Amino acid sequence: MIVLEFKARVKPTQATAIDDAIRTAQFVRNKALRYWMDNQGVGKYDLSKLCKDLAGEFPFAKKLNSMARQASAERAWSSISRFYENGKKGIKPVGFPKFKKHSRSVEYKTSGWKLLGPKRITFTDGFGIGELRYLSMPPLWL
Repeated sequence: MIVLEFKARVKPTQATAIDDAIRTAQFVRNKALRYWMDNQGVGKYDLSKLCKDLAGEFPFAKKLNSMARQASAERAWSSISRFYENGKKGIKPVGFPKFKKHSRSVEYKTSGWKLLGPKRITFTDGFGIGELRYLSMPPLWL
């Protein structure tokens, strides 16, 4: 897996669009966690189905790339499964999954972005982030 983290120069409209994308990913994760809390027997695939329902119900959630929505639901599921594993192992405190208040990232997996050259990336989701130019990027380690 390759993870790209970089600093970029952005315009104020792009910064707002990035913040909106981050808040939407946080919203999807928190909704998935709430869905798990309210419904007994919910599994990982139920949370993936929830992403489609959220996109139909909330127009701002539809703007976020479908894979980014599912990645947010997967993050919720990983906190849920860690909760169950800690309970089985007898770890105290078990660590009940918590709602996120201050998220700082969106996980775009294979779609929603495109590298344009050695120092440029464009985001193609519905938030209109557009093209960003890197200021610096650490070396990739595989």
